[in-house]
Amino acid sequence: MPGPLGAAEFPTEQEHKARQLSIGGEKNINLSETHQGVSLDSDVEALEKEDVQYGVKAVEATAIVWSRNALIGAYAAIFLVFFVNSFLQQTSYTFTLYVTSSFALHELTATTAVMSQIIGGVVRLPLAKLIDIVGRTEGYLAALTCATIGLIMMAACNGVELYAAAQVFYWVGYNCMGYTLDVFIADTSSLKSRGLMFAFTTAPYIATTFAGPALGQEYLDHSTWRWGYGSFAIITPIICAPVALIFWINKRKAKKAGLLTKVPSGRTWFQSVKFYLIEFDFIGVLLICAGFVMFLLPFNLAAGSASKWNSPDIIALLVVGIVCLIGFVLYEKFVAPKPFIPFELLLDRTVLGACILAATLFVSFYCWDGYLLSYLQVVWNLKPKSAGYIYNTYNLSSCAWGIIAGLLIRQAGYIKRFAAAAMPLMFLGAGLLIHFRQPDQSVGYVIMCQVLIGVAGGTLVICEEIAVLASGAHENVATLLALIGMFSSIGGAIGLSVSAAIWTNIVPGEIAARLPADSAVTAAELYASAITVLTYAPGTPERNAVIGAYAVAQRWMAIASTCILVIGVGAIAVWRDIDVRKFKQVKGRVV
Repeated sequence: MPGPLGAAEFPTEQEHKARQLSIGGEKNINLSETHQGVSLDSDVEALEKEDVQYGVKAVEATAIVWSRNALIGAYAAIFLVFFVNSFLQQTSYTFTLYVTSSFALHELTATTAVMSQIIGGVVRLPLAKLIDIVGRTEGYLAALTCATIGLIMMAACNGVELYAAAQVFYWVGYNCMGYTLDVFIADTSSLKSRGLMFAFTTAPYIATTFAGPALGQEYLDHSTWRWGYGSFAIITPIICAPVALIFWINKRKAKKAGLLTKVPSGRTWFQSVKFYLIEFDFIGVLLICAGFVMFLLPFNLAAGSASKWNSPDIIALLVVGIVCLIGFVLYEKFVAPKPFIPFELLLDRTVLGACILAATLFVSFYCWDGYLLSYLQVVWNLKPKSAGYIYNTYNLSSCAWGIIAGLLIRQAGYIKRFAAAAMPLMFLGAGLLIHFRQPDQSVGYVIMCQVLIGVAGGTLVICEEIAVLASGAHENVATLLALIGMFSSIGGAIGLSVSAAIWTNIVPGEIAARLPADSAVTAAELYASAITVLTYAPGTPERNAVIGAYAVAQRWMAIASTCILVIGVGAIAVWRDIDVRKFKQVKGRVV
């Protein structure tokens, strides 16, 4: 007899045939109804013959039974989720400088994000397996819980270490929530409309770009950043829960219609634990997370060590990180029963090219993004609200243009041509930052550069996502989105590490060299806290010393950001010239 967990477990791939859909009896759906020119009863017949995992089959059955109003309601609820999450993002960016500076560790602004970027990206592939085996709703609820825990921890943290741990919880949850909803959108949209639907999910940034920094300023002026995080710890689960309810109701509807049945796996509790450890490649996930974290953190922390690169701690982190990454490759190649990386998909040239492009864009972006808010407030003496507006210019332009790009792709179809056209604009925007992100330039030119990068980025991100999705069947959708998400997050972590390495190795020495010998404050104090810097009026020797140091670091960050984009040209070149108008990838009622 199966144990307590055994009765609710799900089968291996070999057991899939034991749980085929039962089509027959009374149906509460009109199978003769047509959608997008295809009769839904043909989708039901196709569903009977499929041998895919339970989570995939569940969403396909759900898509067949729900009504047009239910689909509209689901998308409206998803829009609210993305709205509250984007509102939180734009508000919390205002807090970051003050959180790390309040612990006198301003230099760790980028470092605190490295682990969360890596873990948040890598965990998407195990989540892809979870939502394919168990279901989309269960994965979404797990992600929501994790994000809420992270927000509570950030509100209560009393040191940068706990803040970093809270960031990991939050970003893992946030990334996985967004990822699960992206999978749902891919499940319920035709390939030609998918770029537009992905752009739809980022549309809230157009409003929250302005509302978020203003709210953040209010919290800083009239309350604390802790209450900012605490408020969203209450708001987020309340706004996000209805999506799960809609999923659950329509899944039940599919079961009642006879479209979905679940057969117990027959495994014992111990067998279930073993099955999931193998299915989610626990050892592989542990090795790749540990490898990237320990390899990248030394580039962030070296300047904080008295002997820098000669420190045993730094050397140990590097060595163990490299060993873990090598061990991951060997384990996945020769030992893993279920490899973490889907090599059969990754070897497709379009998938590989899109993943490399995603990593490249995130490296480039985070090279110049990590310390931008500090730079805007210290160099141009902007209030947090105004700095937040300028900081979010990229989000505003990329999200607004993304809707236009999605419409153009829906009509024209050929994604490779759009990506190739956007790449020169990305080079232009990033290259101009080298000249214009300097104290003697107008802040308006910085805004111009970010708009150019945003328009290019909005196009490229949509193109890369559609490129990978066009290269696989519907049962591969979750894995393909997880794959490109993992490359994006690791690219972001590398970019943050580059910016942190530049900052920590340039700024302290530059401040010390420029600071007058008779200054009442030390270079170390100015380096550790941007809040301390802001207490000195513009034009004072102390403020000028920091401004000069920041400018040198920002120039090198912009140069690194521009140079890495060369890889993106080759990544796009290897894509197949796919016309997404000719694909039918999903079943049931779709957008």
